[in-house]
Amino acid sequence: MNKPHDIDQLLAIMARLRDPESGCPWDIEQDFRTIAPHTIEEAHEVAEAIEHGDMAELRDELGDLLFQVVFHARMAEEQGAFSFADVVDAINDKMLRRHPHVFGDADIADADAQTANWEKLKAEERAAKGQTDTSALAGVSKGLGALQRAVKLQKRAARVGFDWPAVEPIFDKLNEEADELKQAIANNDRANIEEEVGDLFFALTNIARKLDVDPGMALRACNRKFEERFRAMEQLAEERGLELAELDLDAQEEMYRAVKSISSA
Repeated sequence: MNKPHDIDQLLAIMARLRDPESGCPWDIEQDFRTIAPHTIEEAHEVAEAIEHGDMAELRDELGDLLFQVVFHARMAEEQGAFSFADVVDAINDKMLRRHPHVFGDADIADADAQTANWEKLKAEERAAKGQTDTSALAGVSKGLGALQRAVKLQKRAARVGFDWPAVEPIFDKLNEEADELKQAIANNDRANIEEEVGDLFFALTNIARKLDVDPGMALRACNRKFEERFRAMEQLAEERGLELAELDLDAQEEMYRAVKSISSA
């Protein structure tokens, strides 16, 4: 028997999982708030698969992310709010509407012009919905990860000219924020320490943006590198008959430098 390769089977699976009488107890008890963290996690796993360049993994993770969309749509349908078909119709309409240079007769010169037009269309859509916020920062989702939201806020501000002319001056700002953090630490001012740490992150994110580096992806790569090296330290300590936790910091640093030199070779 050949398996159907269409969305209808996935929708049927989801409906069965949520069936109050014969479905899965875990799936039945979920709601939008409990599923949202899983949706975010799956999006991150898609990004991780892309970083690995693993197409088989990417295929699987995209499937997991699609399932999250289906899950939310099913819960909405149960409430009579909208269906998966409505989700598809909405995104089709949006893409057609926001690409008049592709599906209409508008003339847009380049990617920068397209970005500007995209934001103009989004502003018109917000106005049509009765949203009165006319700020250049309007519509930047509060649900984004902190690093992503910082980049978006900075990009929006840059569109009206509020931006550093080059990356070099931002290093002065970074040093300034670092000095202010040191002062807050010296004053043992917990609230100010948190604020200055945030300012330091924001300045560093600005540097990443100006260098066209995704700060989230850069940090994930750094996390992965640290994990690999730390695990290698543990392995090296075991091979030497040592307990890593019993070594002083100098000995641990020496071991870290050793595995770093191996991984960098």
